Amino acid sequence: MALPSTIHTFEIDLSDVDRGVYEALSLKVARHPSETEEYLVARVLAYCLEYTEGLAFSRGLAEPDEPALSVRDLTGALVSWIEVGLPDADRLHRASKAAPRVAVYTHKEARHLVRQLAGERIHRIDELELYAIDRGLIAELTSRLDRRMAIGVSVNDRHLFVTVGGQTFEGRVERVAAVGA
Repeated sequence: MALPSTIHTFEIDLSDVDRGVYEALSLKVARHPSETEEYLVARVLAYCLEYTEGLAFSRGLAEPDEPALSVRDLTGALVSWIEVGLPDADRLHRASKAAPRVAVYTHKEARHLVRQLAGERIHRIDELELYAIDRGLIAELTSRLDRRMAIGVSVNDRHLFVTVGGQTFEGRVERVAAVGA
């Protein structure tokens, strides 16, 4: 029998100065048994960094052809395809054909992603947005991960400040040059 997903509840006070977004978010996020805690934390941070009307988590591993996050307009048309981790070139090629905007947030070593994509055929690679989330920040948040969390996320000049239980942790989200860009 397959193990069930673990549901994590996040109450997030989001203050994104860069984009003028100030929201109180209440998220219930399912973590598949094969999903790492680091990936879950990166998904939640990507959600905060991309927050806009129409943003949603995918059904995860149940729908492998869907992105980790997507933005759809009021007609249901795909506006943004947002990946987390180290997606392969074929996946990004399909994504670039399916959506006008594709972004990747990696919680792994960014140079591995760039090396993995080098020389690969990716539609509109020059428009691909790659971001590396500070790995130290991911580690700090993962060590404090709980099933129910109230956190504050502030973004200023792509610098993240995340408050958990009265402690604030910080790290950058760096834009990484894509191969061929």
